Amino acid sequence: MVHIRSLDPSASPLDYYGAELRRRREAAGLSQCRLGALVYVTGSLIGQIETAKKVPTREFSERLDAALGTDGMFSRLVGLVLRSQLPSWFQPYAEMEAKATYISTFQAQLVYGLLQTEDYARAVLSVREDSRLDARVAARIERQRILDRELPPLMWVVLSEAVLHQEIGGRAVMGEQLAHLLALREREWVKVQILPFTVGEHAGLPGSFNLLRFEDDPDVVYTEDFVQGHMTADSGALREGSLRYDHVQAAALSIDASAALIARVMEERYGHQPGADRSTVA
Repeated sequence: MVHIRSLDPSASPLDYYGAELRRRREAAGLSQCRLGALVYVTGSLIGQIETAKKVPTREFSERLDAALGTDGMFSRLVGLVLRSQLPSWFQPYAEMEAKATYISTFQAQLVYGLLQTEDYARAVLSVREDSRLDARVAARIERQRILDRELPPLMWVVLSEAVLHQEIGGRAVMGEQLAHLLALREREWVKVQILPFTVGEHAGLPGSFNLLRFEDDPDVVYTEDFVQGHMTADSGALREGSLRYDHVQAAALSIDASAALIARVMEERYGHQPGADRSTVA
């Protein structure tokens, strides 16, 4: 007799998803193998998701809804599941990020998470060995869905030129990432500027930081250290963050000159021709 792991649906969004999947599958009179065939995965994977051993993807959830006639339930639930895979200290920021009407960020070392390609994100998150890497990558990509909303947040991103030269994931991955940054110019609500090396000392030297603005909530400033993130609505911190951001933005290249620099680095350093790969357009 096959032992079926008992789940507590209230334990986590992942457990609830698994319990609902099992309940809906059994109600439909389908075996794990039969449902797997309908959604193009193995029956084993269905079993792993039902027992909260694997994290479902959004594509898988959409196929489930179609196969089981669940009216988008799993597609809605997977957002909560993926958000729960983010580090616990980061989840409050992700919730505020999703509510923001204006996001401005200075990044000294990495492309901002909302603008990362999947391969770039995987390389960043794989620095430390992690059995949950797939789930963490899926959670980061899920955050980017706010850019596809009918009314997305306005984003103004300033990247240090060092971000373009720090080879994350290898030459091919970096070439695609820079191509993605260029493709984002098609989105009028996303602006990217590069702070060039020639600026020398600048207001962003202490490190990366984000400013979030809202229609109905107080603005917040967010910073990170190697342990966790720090978010505050303190007026003094907001004033300092806003002042520093204004300075780095003013020192950065114009949007057009920034795009030209990205294209040049992409071609000269990573051998990737501008416009050669349009698959990275979000």
